[in-house]
Amino acid sequence: MYGTFQNEPIVGFTDDKSRRLMQDAIKRVGGELGRDHPVIIADERIHTDHTIASRNPARLTQSLGVVYDGTPELVDRAVDAATEAFPSWSRLSFEERSRYLAKAAAMLRRRIYEFSAWMVYEASKSWPEAYGDAAEAVDFLEYYAREAVRMGEYHEMSPYPGEENELRYIPMGVGAIISPWNFPLAILCGMTAAAIVTGNTVVIKPAEQTPIVASKFWELLHHAGVPRGVVNLVTGPGETVGEALTGHAGIHFVSFTGSRDVGLRIYQRIATPVAGQRHIKKAVLEMGGKDAIIIDQDVNLDGAADGVVASAFGFQGQKCSACSRLIVHTKVYDAILPKLQERAARLTVGDPTNPENQMGAVIDADAYTKVSYYSAVGRAEAQLLFGGEDANEAPDGGYFVHPTIFVDARPDSRIAQDEIFGPLLTVIRAESFEEALVIANNSDYGLTGGVYSYNRENLALARREFQVGNLYLNRKITGALVGVQPFGGFKLSGTCSKAGGPDYLGHFVQSKAICERW
Repeated sequence: MYGTFQNEPIVGFTDDKSRRLMQDAIKRVGGELGRDHPVIIADERIHTDHTIASRNPARLTQSLGVVYDGTPELVDRAVDAATEAFPSWSRLSFEERSRYLAKAAAMLRRRIYEFSAWMVYEASKSWPEAYGDAAEAVDFLEYYAREAVRMGEYHEMSPYPGEENELRYIPMGVGAIISPWNFPLAILCGMTAAAIVTGNTVVIKPAEQTPIVASKFWELLHHAGVPRGVVNLVTGPGETVGEALTGHAGIHFVSFTGSRDVGLRIYQRIATPVAGQRHIKKAVLEMGGKDAIIIDQDVNLDGAADGVVASAFGFQGQKCSACSRLIVHTKVYDAILPKLQERAARLTVGDPTNPENQMGAVIDADAYTKVSYYSAVGRAEAQLLFGGEDANEAPDGGYFVHPTIFVDARPDSRIAQDEIFGPLLTVIRAESFEEALVIANNSDYGLTGGVYSYNRENLALARREFQVGNLYLNRKITGALVGVQPFGGFKLSGTCSKAGGPDYLGHFVQSKAICERW
């Protein structure tokens, strides 16, 4: 019923038209700042006693809007609303539900600059990063709409005399969607779309740092006609709203993207049934990384340096796929360092409403403090090549951190092992490609990794032995495309659920075998 899936084109803002459209959207969204964004349960907008102001990380005096914190009691109401909506929604065919996603995708495509502008303000994304986030959300809607149609087709089993046998995929029930701030639209959209197109109903708990983007996404689904109670939005802290949601007897699955500690806490929490629970809860977890790129000898160092800097410092290094460790063959180690320094020095840092700034602010005070702390650790553990001292000041009233590069680090040092989630790159020397691979694998995480090499034997070795869910050869390690590079890792990076791939919708259904003897 749909054409072949194609990724939404990415705008690079090199032409006057796209720049004007984005500037107009930033101005228009700027005129909407300060509005209320309540909890939404079964289409009812609820104002609670406690509010917080969502603030621009790049301009701390600027309030973007007022957000209402939910409570455990409102979580109960939201789960009840989703439970009430489940029977009628789950009885629709996969094809019928997919049309809601297709409609939402068309609406989002028409409003893509507006949603991008909101992420410039609330997540401090540069123009290209914000647009890429919104384009990925369109991709998730379009891709999962098509995958749902495929899942809903008749699945005949091996023939058996005198019987008809088939396999059907049925929804699980009410799910909790706990989304991150670093891709506040794309990841929220992907997790939500996959859950509802397979017939489940959900309660969304967005990250506290980006609640307005989540509110705008709920409005998009509402305007696309998604029925009352299918998607509910409860904003608030993880310590209250998140805990109440993951521990609720009415929740059948939790889809989470965020930190390792929180993900493991959720995994542990849902493993123990609570009173009234008559099912085993399922977890779909994506929990970060400490990703490495290996640079082999005899490669194009300029191309490798471009890929490393883009991977390490895009969106201030706040991607779970970002390059945090660079492992370089000793024969090219000294040659690559000035190229990295030169490219890092060219990056401009500042308020991302200005298109000339390639890096905005880190997301909040905790992130700023953490990066500053690890800059101090890095000065004790390694040699500072570039940046570092800039992490101790917040110029212009924002959480700005300049790109920082430490070199000559030990593989077991803290800056080479701890997830920092900021613009800090650690460079490590390796005596051989085999040693580089051992260093790369010496991590709790297994999300993304990359290799720059012209040696076919070494590339083949990396294909076999590099312990990551997404391996990139001779290109940057960020920017996985829906339907092209299914995304998700293993080890302590998560459950390797492979978002944007043909297996992803299977995490949100149960399979039912049906046999009729004639």
